[in-house]
Amino acid sequence: MSSRLRSAGLALAAVAALGAAGCGGNGDGKSATQPAATTASAADLGAIKQYLLDHTEQLGADAGAIREDAEAYYALAEKADFDYARLLADRRREVRDLVEQLQDGFAKANPAYEQMEGVVAGVPQLADFDVIIDAGGDASDPENAVPFSIKTPDGRTFKQPGNFNYLIETSAFGTEPKFAAKGVEPDLDGDGKVEFGEAMPDANFLVAAARDFETNAKELDAAARKWAPTQQDAFTALVVMTPTMSEYFEAWKNSRFIAGSKAKEKAFVVASRLQDIADILGGLNLVYANVQQSIAKVDDAQASQTGTSLKKLQGFAEQLRDEEAGGKRFTAQDADTLGSEAQDQAEAIAGQVSQAAGRLGIQLED
Repeated sequence: MSSRLRSAGLALAAVAALGAAGCGGNGDGKSATQPAATTASAADLGAIKQYLLDHTEQLGADAGAIREDAEAYYALAEKADFDYARLLADRRREVRDLVEQLQDGFAKANPAYEQMEGVVAGVPQLADFDVIIDAGGDASDPENAVPFSIKTPDGRTFKQPGNFNYLIETSAFGTEPKFAAKGVEPDLDGDGKVEFGEAMPDANFLVAAARDFETNAKELDAAARKWAPTQQDAFTALVVMTPTMSEYFEAWKNSRFIAGSKAKEKAFVVASRLQDIADILGGLNLVYANVQQSIAKVDDAQASQTGTSLKKLQGFAEQLRDEEAGGKRFTAQDADTLGSEAQDQAEAIAGQVSQAAGRLGIQLED
């Protein structure tokens, strides 16, 4: 089970209580604790599945492109007998082009996943893929570690090294020394200094990780095609994934976008975590749009208010993202303050969705 689902299981009762406290009767004579007469399964959730499939297909294609570039990089390194200093001296331009292609490839693949993460991570049937692709840690955190190891063509094993987004990003950008080529200073442009973004990955590790990334992306696509979405899935995803703002803002605070060269986070260097937050909330807004009609049957005003609140939360994240992209520099204190504000809004929304689920007779999964 996903670490997010484990944490959410502890929080569901609290969120449900928050929803019950924050929402009373709706003025139409229906009790806030009485299940609606309508069946919750009546809603058409096909749009949610199609949204997911659009993104799983795109992720599979993006992961395939990353794998192809990794194969080309591996072939170059193999011709140089994995002497990376010689490789750089002899084929600097080709190495630079391939590394930049890998970086661009990850920059495409990242939003393809983040935009669907609210569904993948929030649905128990699919949540293991979130651990594997985006959320799982390494072996130093056994409870949340990924359930796989990487075996390289030269016979090494990297035990539970972290999720695939982390592996590909930190390899391509050189922010994780364990995945970098040894015995070379990756001065890709030949100007005598190594700047951020200049990197030479360990070709054996990179190609193994890229192959496995593509395999798992395609397995997610296959699982998504078999998935038949239910109201229980949709409501659980909303209640589980909406109140996760604080963890994303914390990662943003520790990333290069705020901490600069002192960043503790080795990942999140391609796109600001604010972009990821906006992408995730975009997916959750789509999920909500497909259950709002069901909620309206028991409380039309509340259904509208919750929808408006969720859109405002996405707008809040998008405004911060755009301000940062426009040159505004945020501080660690800003991240804490803004994260608390977003978390409060998100918990209120999740409470309202939880209460609506109860009135519809929908049991949230944990």
